[in-house]
Amino acid sequence: MPPPPPCRGLLWLGLVLGSVCVALESAAQTNSATDALNVLLIIVDDLRPSLGCYGDKVVRSPNIDQLASRSLLFQNAFAQQAVCAPSRVSFLTGRRPDTTRLYDFNSYWRVHAGNFSTIPQYFKENGYVTMSVGKVFHPGISSNHSDDSPYSWSFPPYHPSSEKYENTKTCRGPDGELHANLLCPVDVVDVPEGTLPDKQSTEEAIRLLEKMKISASPFFLAIGYHKPHIPFRYPKEFQKLYPLENVTLAADPQVPDGLPPVAYNPWMDIRQREDVQALNISVPYGPIPVDFQRKIRQSYFASVSYLDTQVGHLLSALDDLQLANSTIIAFTSDHGWALGEHGEWAKYSNFDVTTRVPLMFYVPGRTTSFLEAGEKLFPYRDPFDSASDVMEPGRQSMHLVELLSLFPTLAGLAGLQVPPRCPIPSFHVMLCREGRSLLKHFRFHDLEEDPYLRGNPRELIAYSQYPRPADSPQWDSDKPSLKDIKIMGYSIRTIDYRYTVWVGFNPDEFLANFSDIHAGELYFVDSDPLQDHNMYNDSQGRELFRSLMP
Repeated sequence: MPPPPPCRGLLWLGLVLGSVCVALESAAQTNSATDALNVLLIIVDDLRPSLGCYGDKVVRSPNIDQLASRSLLFQNAFAQQAVCAPSRVSFLTGRRPDTTRLYDFNSYWRVHAGNFSTIPQYFKENGYVTMSVGKVFHPGISSNHSDDSPYSWSFPPYHPSSEKYENTKTCRGPDGELHANLLCPVDVVDVPEGTLPDKQSTEEAIRLLEKMKISASPFFLAIGYHKPHIPFRYPKEFQKLYPLENVTLAADPQVPDGLPPVAYNPWMDIRQREDVQALNISVPYGPIPVDFQRKIRQSYFASVSYLDTQVGHLLSALDDLQLANSTIIAFTSDHGWALGEHGEWAKYSNFDVTTRVPLMFYVPGRTTSFLEAGEKLFPYRDPFDSASDVMEPGRQSMHLVELLSLFPTLAGLAGLQVPPRCPIPSFHVMLCREGRSLLKHFRFHDLEEDPYLRGNPRELIAYSQYPRPADSPQWDSDKPSLKDIKIMGYSIRTIDYRYTVWVGFNPDEFLANFSDIHAGELYFVDSDPLQDHNMYNDSQGRELFRSLMP
């Protein structure tokens, strides 16, 4: 028997979006192995758009910026749930969390929701050799303890051997002892195995690229980088890029007066780290001391620059192997991360700072010209080189988009048939997608010639959601198990506002009750870009709510 119909969650908020670029999608046909484009999918853990190519003046990310200069970059891309496993399963299957029924880490969608196809599975079924390196799916129950093998991958996924030390006592403290700290800059030669997970992942990905260079089959290589996920365990030299005296606090470090308690994320995972425990911070709202806030931000930025070097080495190798002319590159993150905004840290909320992600696509011959003989698109750029110029992004789109769009967009760019839109319900349908294809954004000449192809940005909506176990912050508010979810926060992001309504939720029936409203949030983008002034109980908020009611 198929699962019962979906809950009245995002469907109530207008899940069914208008079709986009139908003619273009229907024309895309499967390529033969000889002319198919390869795909390199780079997924970063907990990376907000704190990158030079997104206008950040602090973070040094020259290699990612260089990729952006050759890519189409989306300035307003949003994840569907700001926590690792639900977000990854969502965008890798092209289904929303209300369809995958994964809001925590404790179920496998093929068993508990439906036998949904994934992006790599679709490429594999179309003749690609599919490979996984590092953290692509979230490990554990949510990917069947196998990274969804053998469905998604041509051979077993690779995980770096040093990964097992990430949360152990490998951080040298001021007392000279080893600790399991949040802040963990290290001398790489002193850590177990003398290496770090992301270094190993880069090395393995390059080895696979070398192997595929002589293969007759196209490849789909997904690489998942750990940093800047906590703990901030990175080579200590990257701290030098961000002297503490130059590190500023978040622009809005206080908990907003109008923030409903149910919306607050008490960042319990950070509190469990030994160096944070030593601060004896009150739960749930007690602020982190200002000097330690600066150290957290310093280590996050340093981790991003360390990540950037790994991306740089990987893309430089792609160039050296003469694969840049035949490989699509997609770069994104599973969600953002709060760095003190709203008095919050980590993810676990519906704010822009945790749901907004970087998203860019490099397509040979489309987002930039094909390489000439001897030319390099991605020479390695050293973040420590102060003379290195900041590279401007290539083409940009300001339209609101969702990570759900990754599946149909990669398929279409590679010349595969774009999966059809999902019916409602779609639990019984193996291959379909709930997100819009972004293919129309790559028709640069047509967009310049015909402004009507651009569409109306006010018609675009990005949806996110987050579960809570109670109306007030408690120990499991950040990561409640399914059985403990009592409230679901459904959030709409438009060009004009972010609107969130927290409603009763029945985890046994996966049913949201929109007549049981616990709290609401409304922030207007133009007047309140940081989302600090909740207007939900204002007359504008009540008027908007009435307009959204079915």
